Amino acid sequence: MEIVLHDAARDIAESDWAHLDHGDDPFASRAFLGTAEKVGAGSTAMGWQARHLALYESDLLLGLLPLYLRTHSFGDFSRDWNWAPAWQGAGLDYYPKLVSGIPYTPSPGPRLMVRRGIDRDSVAPSLIEGALEAARQLGASSWQCLFVEEEDRARLAAAGLLMRRGVQFHWFNRAYRDFDDFVAGFTADKRKKLKRERRLVLESGLKLEARHGDEIDAGLWHAIHRQYRDTFARYGNHPAFPVEFFIEAGALLARRLVVFIAFRGQTPVASAICYRDANTLYGRHWGTAIDMPGLHFELCYYQGIDYCIGQGLQSFEPGAQGEHKIARGFEPVATWSAFWIAHPGMRRAVTDFVQREDSAMQDYQAETAAHLPFRLPG
Repeated sequence: MEIVLHDAARDIAESDWAHLDHGDDPFASRAFLGTAEKVGAGSTAMGWQARHLALYESDLLLGLLPLYLRTHSFGDFSRDWNWAPAWQGAGLDYYPKLVSGIPYTPSPGPRLMVRRGIDRDSVAPSLIEGALEAARQLGASSWQCLFVEEEDRARLAAAGLLMRRGVQFHWFNRAYRDFDDFVAGFTADKRKKLKRERRLVLESGLKLEARHGDEIDAGLWHAIHRQYRDTFARYGNHPAFPVEFFIEAGALLARRLVVFIAFRGQTPVASAICYRDANTLYGRHWGTAIDMPGLHFELCYYQGIDYCIGQGLQSFEPGAQGEHKIARGFEPVATWSAFWIAHPGMRRAVTDFVQREDSAMQDYQAETAAHLPFRLPG
């Protein structure tokens, strides 16, 4: 078997990528990664130097690991804000580091991708060892495999990587007939508050629509992108994705990209950009040109829940953070990322930190679960 580091997702043929067993995850796709790299969002200029690790046998792609050499941590959600100063204090360089993850996308998904029909146990260990060797050769301080699925988590832990817990808030479809059936399980006061939020938007006269990527033209994308861009500007952050990304990725992903849009007459005034696969809806970006109570919750959460129930999706992951999601029926779940640290002394320090942090994260997950809006059984 031969390992090759590719400088761009588009260096890997679409026909090869299509045979990888990553389900139809929209983020671990050539369409998403290739477009992000092409338009600059996932490029070296933004601190994402692609070194995608591909495993071949006689020109047959057996496995793939998304891999980026990074000179900062903006946009990878690794939660390593204080690590660079710690390295510096020890007389070491923290950057560059190697990251297996999706630019600006804290969504658990496939990382160790193996060709369908091939035994994962014969390929995944080689991908892991290839990443460790790449980290050594490139002089990286660490390799971070971020937001991994459960199957990958077990393999990475078995290979000796340090597993770090995070907490997100996800919604689960328990065979609800419709939205009313979902909120019927809430306590009376929580249900009343949620319905009041929805009623404010309903009575505003706005028209709400769900549009897929292949149903949005360039003009509408420009309006949506202005709203997305303005949200980042309002909080002093950088909007990583240019409008060209959404125009191209929307066409390529088609039904795997969903935007919930509020129209005033024919004018789009607010939007929530999401992605989906066969089982899950993923919330990503929100923006608005108007100030209306309840509109954010309607487009970012309630429309998504309605969509999941109607489409038969099993879960809704609306993004990182946000304790306000708890009162709206999103449940705390653990996420996992894996870390390999090159320097033995820093490895011991990070291991100690993560072990202490894990206890606090478990307490946080339990505490937030106690505030869910559902009635107690019995």
